[in-house]
Amino acid sequence: MAKFLWINWSELARQELIKQEKSREAFDKFKKIVEKSKFSEKDADELTEKVKKSMHEHLRKENLL
Repeated sequence: MAKFLWINWSELARQELIKQEKSREAFDKFKKIVEKSKFSEKDADELTEKVKKSMHEHLRKENLL
């Protein structure tokens, strides 16, 4: 730290703490939404397969496969 005297370390730490708190709050909101969801792992697997097939068809039509 002594090597970088021009850095305001307390301000840097304050900004990082604020950023981490915002991330934690956003994650908490996300968890609340997900906990209420009825979207199951089976639903996710089915959606994944549909997306893969759709992308494969699109890429084939564009002659990218």
